[in-house]
Amino acid sequence: MTDHATIIATRLSLGTRQVEKTIDLLQNGATVPFIARYRKEATGNLNEVQIAAIRDLLARLQELDKRRQAILASIREQGKLTPELEKQILEADNLTTLEDLYLPYKPKRKTRASVAIEKGLEPLAEIILKQQNVDMQNVANAFVNAEKGVANTDEAIDGASDIIAERISENTTARNAMRKFFASNAMLSSKVVKGKDMEGAKFKSWFDWSEPVAKVPSHRILAMFRGENEGFLKVKIAPRNEDWALERLDRLFVKGRNESSKIVYNAVRDSYKRLLSPSIETEFYNRLKERADEEAIKVFAENLRQLLLASPLGQKRVMAIDPGFRTGCKVVCLNQQGDLEHNETIYPFGSVRDERDATKRIEDLAEAFDIEAIAIGNGTAGRETEEVVHNAHFKNKVITVMVSENGASVYSASDVAREEFPDYDVTVRGAVSIGRRLMDPLSELVKIDPKSIGVGQYQHDVDQTMLQNSLNDVVESCVNSVGVELNTASKELLSYVSGIGPALAKNIVAYRNRNGAFASRQELFEVERLGAKAFEQCAGFLRIRESENPLDRSAVHPERYALVERMARKVGASVEQLMADKSLRAKININDFVDQDCGLPTLHDIMKELDKPGLDPRTKFEVFEFDNTISTIDDLRVGMVLPGIVTNITAFGAFVDVGVHNDGLLHVSQMGDRFVKNPNQVVKIHQHLKVKVLDVDTHRKRISFTLKGLQK
Repeated sequence: MTDHATIIATRLSLGTRQVEKTIDLLQNGATVPFIARYRKEATGNLNEVQIAAIRDLLARLQELDKRRQAILASIREQGKLTPELEKQILEADNLTTLEDLYLPYKPKRKTRASVAIEKGLEPLAEIILKQQNVDMQNVANAFVNAEKGVANTDEAIDGASDIIAERISENTTARNAMRKFFASNAMLSSKVVKGKDMEGAKFKSWFDWSEPVAKVPSHRILAMFRGENEGFLKVKIAPRNEDWALERLDRLFVKGRNESSKIVYNAVRDSYKRLLSPSIETEFYNRLKERADEEAIKVFAENLRQLLLASPLGQKRVMAIDPGFRTGCKVVCLNQQGDLEHNETIYPFGSVRDERDATKRIEDLAEAFDIEAIAIGNGTAGRETEEVVHNAHFKNKVITVMVSENGASVYSASDVAREEFPDYDVTVRGAVSIGRRLMDPLSELVKIDPKSIGVGQYQHDVDQTMLQNSLNDVVESCVNSVGVELNTASKELLSYVSGIGPALAKNIVAYRNRNGAFASRQELFEVERLGAKAFEQCAGFLRIRESENPLDRSAVHPERYALVERMARKVGASVEQLMADKSLRAKININDFVDQDCGLPTLHDIMKELDKPGLDPRTKFEVFEFDNTISTIDDLRVGMVLPGIVTNITAFGAFVDVGVHNDGLLHVSQMGDRFVKNPNQVVKIHQHLKVKVLDVDTHRKRISFTLKGLQK
């Protein structure tokens, strides 16, 4: 572990001791949120991003070690492992170096070189590589052997050349030189596949494209690679000028001006064209794909974080409407806990009378169920339904909010939805999901596979395992940063709490159903298979609003309850009085409570919790309204300034909904007067902002916006 800790500390610019402690915690079953929140003294106050980076790099180093041992075993089995080679393999600090060292010993399928070796031509290759001034025809004649398939001296020299070409391609120095050359000179280019111009029109931008590998952005890499995978583009990575590469190889391998050197000279060119260049091209292709995946996943993860931490409306009585023209609008009414109380379908889009009847029905339902807010899905017929609702007259104040439908259909057809609402069809389930998203986006969205939520770019093209792991990290981080009410949380939400997981979440809900609400965090020990380790990891993130112990409502971990009680006694008060009275807390000098186990970072966190127990980190909910004079793309005019809401962010810009059924692009170049590298620095998912219409293409249904000249 020490060696890994040193490597990780160096690469991440962290202290070795910090890394060692973090690795120890991770290997003992601690989660990233738990370590970041409750083990600050041990890690030196590392945050979740740093802890996750340590975890991921440790996993890669462990995989590297496994590969290293497999390579050593393979070469040892061949009887070719020298002390020098073993030392090089043991010291290799990355997979590329390790694989280069293994390449000459790696079992291969039949190659031209292996065939030549079987014919007994390896000694001839050795003679040629010495590049001495000899009569090559005479030397080669000794290797002519009809029984082995070497008919004449030319065939002998050709076979030896194949062996030399393969050796050149496996030479570590040569491969590193070519990598360096490709890194600075290679171009990524794409051409349309012959006859695919019309069918592949969506990739038209890349029908004849070329740019330096070093500068190509991630979204363009993924777009071009998708075009190739779908059979419309031919993508190639190649240097602008190959002469330098050949000159560099000549300096490495051509050592004279005689007949042998001429053979080596030709073998260099054969090796480069047939073996080395294609191998390095594949390596760079994979490297570009990996970089593009990482950047796209990073964008997706940040978008997901913003979406999950969107402002909740809170516990209000909500009417949710899933709009539809032909099939009608599914209407559900939910109580303050999000339970379904009523559902029906209205048909406002047939005639004037139908609209009047639908409006009246909305008014009646709002009164009957004391509705405080109406959530309308933003899909087909969303704006039209919003207009119907705006025409209604309510006795009490009712706010109207357009809610993203992304993923609602996935949820409504899922096992989770069927289990929640076994007696209702997908339309009712979808409408309920829309309403609950308004009340608490986090609690509802955790029921959906994060990949189905519809934010990010090219999510189906990136490494799916890497994407899933990253998104799961984000969901876990968001759930634990907000905290979970133990007595009302779904098992899906509970499963993301530190240390719980799906099995324990199911057991917690089963216990709650049998025994009623939890009275305290301590009662968690009564849950089947929930032991001390799971309790340690999860307890601080679970809240019990009705608990007799006020600390159960906060993020103070039970392991610190005794410390808080000591604080309270110090000022002659109960814990509840201490939490309620700021003047009592002001009397506490936290330095008096520092000990070997608990330092200032934890004590500061405890004081914050005593001040505002269980504070929700999410921002306050704000109602957003579209311009009611705009409903379709045909209503837009260049120069209009409109209210919009950010629906998605990519590496090249953000998409903004202004209420016309087609999101417009706010390109990164239009985000301000200064250059913007990262769109997330300027806008956030669900942010409300004013945008100016820059261009409208009604035929292609494309809209462009700008922020230039506008107050952001």
